[in-house]
Amino acid sequence: MKNSTFYFLLFLLTSFQAFSQTKFISWNLENFGKSKSQASLSFIAKTVQEYDIIAIQEVVAGYGGSQAVAKLASILNEKGSKWDYTISDPTSGNSYKKERYAFIWKTSKVKLKGKPWLEKKYHLEIDREPYFATFEVNKKLVTLVNFHAITKSKQPETEIKYFKFLPQEYPDLNLVFTGDFNCPESHTVFNPLKKMGYVSVFQKQKTTLKQKCKAEICLASEFDNIFYKSNTLKPVKSGVVLFYNNYDSLQEARKISDHIPIWFEFFLN
Repeated sequence: MKNSTFYFLLFLLTSFQAFSQTKFISWNLENFGKSKSQASLSFIAKTVQEYDIIAIQEVVAGYGGSQAVAKLASILNEKGSKWDYTISDPTSGNSYKKERYAFIWKTSKVKLKGKPWLEKKYHLEIDREPYFATFEVNKKLVTLVNFHAITKSKQPETEIKYFKFLPQEYPDLNLVFTGDFNCPESHTVFNPLKKMGYVSVFQKQKTTLKQKCKAEICLASEFDNIFYKSNTLKPVKSGVVLFYNNYDSLQEARKISDHIPIWFEFFLN
């Protein structure tokens, strides 16, 4: 009888932990729009369906971008869980390539609180200004900041340096920065955030695809990451999805994206 009670309590505890932790995935889905086939969208849905919140970068600003996000959400909804989504307006900076951002979330696990927004104060300094969305998980709030920096050749650190002002700009929000920074977390531009208590989920983790694998090495650069304040959430697990292993060549895999997804499971304190 005592053993039965113990196992029942263990089951309840495990179930509570599984429900209260949040599984988050972020993916730069290169040129995400009408160029993605139905088969590609189905593959993407299969890859992300186990997560609670999905952050997408590089959604096409023109026709096809918003439609691709809606199609992806529709495919996810056919898999048994209810999903909702939000898409940003096109970024407003003087970018050579305006884009949108998107969040998709499992409504049984998280709720969107308020209206998401593109950062306004630094939209002149940051070409593709970040997209903020606040989610409620078990009556606790987290604000995800979705970002795609300018390319490495254009010096993304000239944009990222403004991120140190965002925690002061939004002192009441629990900010988690995510996306494609086109810059490794070891760069000194992240030092001000680190001094504020922000931690990178990944160190020395390459996240972009080479043109061809060389000696079975297929990843090129440490560009995608997640930064969180260490006293506001408790990390559980993290990792990357080597989706290209499902394809015969990197050329085929790159029709999905030239980046791999990064994921992070956590509890909110």
